Amino acid sequence: MTTVESYVEFGSREAHGVSPTYERLSQTVARDDALLALLDRLPPAKRQPNLLFGVVRWLGGPVDDPVTFHDYVMTHWTAVEAELRTRATQTNEVGRCAVLLPVLAALPQPIALLEVGASAGLNLYPDRYAYRYGDHQVGSGEPVLECAASGLEPPVRVPQVVWRAGLDLNPLDVTDPDDVSWLDALIWPEHAHRRARLRAAAAVAAADPPLLVRGDLVDDLPALASRAPAGATLVVFHTSVLYQVPPPRREAFVKLVRDLPGHWIANEAPEVLPYDGLPDPPSDALHNVVALDGRPLAWARGHGQAMTWFG
Repeated sequence: MTTVESYVEFGSREAHGVSPTYERLSQTVARDDALLALLDRLPPAKRQPNLLFGVVRWLGGPVDDPVTFHDYVMTHWTAVEAELRTRATQTNEVGRCAVLLPVLAALPQPIALLEVGASAGLNLYPDRYAYRYGDHQVGSGEPVLECAASGLEPPVRVPQVVWRAGLDLNPLDVTDPDDVSWLDALIWPEHAHRRARLRAAAAVAAADPPLLVRGDLVDDLPALASRAPAGATLVVFHTSVLYQVPPPRREAFVKLVRDLPGHWIANEAPEVLPYDGLPDPPSDALHNVVALDGRPLAWARGHGQAMTWFG
């Protein structure tokens, strides 16, 4: 996909109806030859809209007006480029726990959670959050994660998690204000509810920090998985991570994770992790596929705000 195509798609399929600011900005960048020329000097993974917009927000630049955004990026390109090259879109969206919960709750308990691409590890606490599926609430505590779910009976309880660990090339620390400010910058401008969720989830994680290991999803996964306690069901999971992994490495990961003991939950776009015989998605908006052990079960929106069960 070209840089232009990625910005057009982000605006029309991800930001449309969800973030007017980013929808407008994406479509403008897609027509901005000067900015596109700078972005095209970067590796493909460093050109993506979420990363560029997050970096500009983190540096204190404007994103609410395309003209001032253009002027800021062109004027401060040296600083913007440096951050683009060193940072990654580690959006630690706890709302995604709401689309994982029905799968996690149905597995043999207790469970040992291992997240690949864990960022700050906020999705390692599905047992500590509360959930609302329409009128049905599960669990207690903060944040309360709301999900419009169809086609399934919501779970009646949260999972019993006895061990939690994460693997990431650059794990973030929820007790470090700089790392938390980067997570905040990755949240889209209008999404005050997601900022409140981030703060609440960060407080949960900071009170009982997870085991986060700096490492590669293929080379270092078996050693970390071996540390899970006996008597617990190992669950390796990932959400919107594999698009950042080159296809050959992605294939090596899939082969590896299938052979590990326990279970594997994937929540990825169908172009990234394809499946045969998928039903049509509920709309033209970008959806992920939630799958258990390679078997697709549901469509899910990127921030966990909705899911359609078909498995």
